Amino acid sequence: MEAYGTLIGSASLIGAAFGAVLLLWLPSEAFDAIVPALVGLGVLLVVLGPRISSAVAARHEATGGLPEHGAAWVWPAIAGTGVYGGYFGAAQGVLLMAVLGIGVDDDLQRLNATKNVLALIVNTVAAIVFIAVADIDWAVAGLIAVGSVVGGQLGATVGRRLPPAVLRGVIVVVGLTALVFLLLD
Repeated sequence: MEAYGTLIGSASLIGAAFGAVLLLWLPSEAFDAIVPALVGLGVLLVVLGPRISSAVAARHEATGGLPEHGAAWVWPAIAGTGVYGGYFGAAQGVLLMAVLGIGVDDDLQRLNATKNVLALIVNTVAAIVFIAVADIDWAVAGLIAVGSVVGGQLGATVGRRLPPAVLRGVIVVVGLTALVFLLLD
């Protein structure tokens, strides 16, 4: 699984760099219409994830089993979430959980931990790009950094202790909350 972590980590790294560059080059209106749709899709995928995963697993079992490192489409999907995270960031965890939950055969707690590492990669890459190129309000950046570290630690601690159904419910609530805020903005 370690080699697979490196592989999907590279997808997050490449996607994040591309997303950060897009943020610097495109007008803000470019993604305003699609961001709520992406968050909504992520929530839908998390809700439907167990059914989709069962169908995918049954199909793979009938054809020789689920690949050890997940479905072939996981790498480009993780890269896509990296682009999204490098550009926007909010609710990227919902999208990551949807992709990992459907495409990787592992328990939800381990997938949640993987999601946290991938989000860290995306946020770090985007931060490096922005530090190198953009004019940054360091007080705001500091608050976001502290909030991200504390939230990531709390999320990982709580996520390990929650039953999968409860964790899935929390992910859906967070995703729907983000979607409401995006639509009201």
